[in-house]
Amino acid sequence: MDPKVTVCLTFDFDALSLWIGGFRARSLSAISRGEFGRVGALRLLDILAHWKIPSTWFVPGHSAETFPQIVERIAAGGHEIGNHGYLHTHPKDAEDEERILVHGNEVLTRMTGRRPVGFRSPGAGFTENMVGLLVKYGFEYDSSLMGDDFTPYYMRQGDQAPPDGPYVFGKPVSVVEIPFTWGLDDFPAFEYTVIRGSIQQGLASPNAVYDIWSGDFDYLYHHLGEGVYTLTMHPQVIGRGHRLLMLERLIDYIKTHKRVEFATMSGVAAAWKKAHPIQAW
Repeated sequence: MDPKVTVCLTFDFDALSLWIGGFRARSLSAISRGEFGRVGALRLLDILAHWKIPSTWFVPGHSAETFPQIVERIAAGGHEIGNHGYLHTHPKDAEDEERILVHGNEVLTRMTGRRPVGFRSPGAGFTENMVGLLVKYGFEYDSSLMGDDFTPYYMRQGDQAPPDGPYVFGKPVSVVEIPFTWGLDDFPAFEYTVIRGSIQQGLASPNAVYDIWSGDFDYLYHHLGEGVYTLTMHPQVIGRGHRLLMLERLIDYIKTHKRVEFATMSGVAAAWKKAHPIQAW
């Protein structure tokens, strides 16, 4: 089998919105962890320019309005910007969910001149209602679910999970799911957090994370031969020096393989849709 692997480097630029919204932090120490996202983003943009690699950034509207210069640099570097809500928190209800999605769209469209075609839910808080909203507002793809690892698939509307019977799969819709996994996400491995009395230890050795991330790439390349390898990273996390060195090491390793390309998620979605028409699906 002649391998053909697409690598998507994705960055969730949560910045301060994660701590203000998701963690409801009031401590300036906690909130400043999000402020470091600006430092990490600038480092990453310089590295990506050096590598000449396109990437996809999911940006909450709050982050875009707080750090407009970063958003300008992301767009100027030719990178894709996707919708990541407004404040990094879960909606209260269906009406709030739509309002947040639309607000995020409005902010990013105003600041970049382009309407986002991709969505990633903050903290993987994804509801059945959101599927319909992504269809309604013309999104091409999502990256919030984990129904596969390296193979995109069409999202479904109308799934049911009865407690007294088998799971019922709904009908495919036109939005492509490009799945992510916590195993290829930097936050669980690296970030130390205390939530409601529980502790997420984080602070893993970059060597241990390298083994996981390179191992998944090796499995895809050598055993499956074709697919999409998606890394989910956060500038405030991966942007620390020792972790950037690990990322550089990983990218250098990936680039030694033939028939591997780096692409934006919108590029992946468009190519996958063309090769897999929904009518046939």
